[in-house]
Amino acid sequence: MTSHSSPHLTQTFNNPERFIEGWYWALPSHELAVGKVKPVTLLGRNLAIYRSDVGTVVAVDAYCPHMGAHLAEGTVEGDALRCFFHNWKFDAQGTCVDIPSLGKALPVQIKTWPVAEKYGMIWVWTGETPRHPLPFVPELEQDGCDSVLGSRFVKNCHPNVLMINAIDAHHFNTVHNLPVKIVFEKRDLNENATTFSNMTKGDDDFWFAKLIRPFYQHAITYSMCYWYGSTGTVTLGPDCLHFHIMFSLRLVEDGKAEGQTILITKQRSGLWGWSYNRILLWLTQQVGNYFAKGDTQVFQTIRFDLKTPIHADRSILQFIHHVDQQLALTWGTWEEPAPEIWETEERQQLNVLLDIALTLEDVGVEAP
Repeated sequence: MTSHSSPHLTQTFNNPERFIEGWYWALPSHELAVGKVKPVTLLGRNLAIYRSDVGTVVAVDAYCPHMGAHLAEGTVEGDALRCFFHNWKFDAQGTCVDIPSLGKALPVQIKTWPVAEKYGMIWVWTGETPRHPLPFVPELEQDGCDSVLGSRFVKNCHPNVLMINAIDAHHFNTVHNLPVKIVFEKRDLNENATTFSNMTKGDDDFWFAKLIRPFYQHAITYSMCYWYGSTGTVTLGPDCLHFHIMFSLRLVEDGKAEGQTILITKQRSGLWGWSYNRILLWLTQQVGNYFAKGDTQVFQTIRFDLKTPIHADRSILQFIHHVDQQLALTWGTWEEPAPEIWETEERQQLNVLLDIALTLEDVGVEAP
């Protein structure tokens, strides 16, 4: 892995032609009934996703290798999919198993993609073999989860840009009027996931800080975990009750972001546990709605260009570095882009600023 002082060759962050290999949501589980097939366009690639007669979900490239008919026009037969146009049949591994006009199959294969279901969503891994589990809330890694789908939205900016909003420490004071200073500590879970957690207790000179201090033994809980630079889980709330929200984004046409909010809590048993979780998930949605206020219009009009970063932007620069170190794929083809052998002057300048910001330890010093 390249160190932060080396040239950034992938140039992935905020690039409308690139995304990180990983798990991306395709469609809600309830939209795909048993024995049905749906057309899905994901990160510029057309897929046919179907559910077999035993409930297993299969994702394949959309077009039949015979004449290019869209396989979502076909029908599900057991665990296989039959093309509508000439009735060629493909099993769950993408292998042709029947051509009626020939009375036998041909050694023809269609591309299949790894699929998983969780949080009420169907997810597709955009590479050959998943290298990590589905995105999860680190605090709930060892627990079962209860979840409901929240709002779905489209923003007029790249998913990477929308993601940095959650660790833009200064905007909590300017936009949300939060009278508490937030300083983030970064910790990597693996090459695809990193967390930013608040490490300051807050200024007790503010009435708000004094009000909430009894509910926190240590620093005020606010933690953001990023996966693939486009899915994030936020944990916040008093020590006795944490709220967990997943914001899962995917790149769509023209460099925009389509997102799905997922409300998550620890699984609790029995009728009482189910009822308690319904209330808790409703409260989680209200918390998410509060923090969404005031930011909506910004991400409809922003043209992100971090030309003059200051030390308050240190976490943002760390996130940019995190994104650029991951395996990038190309929009539409899902193939690795050709390595860059040169950089623009602006990119070189950003790399210098990143080097400075990543080495600053004194929170009172600003990057030039």
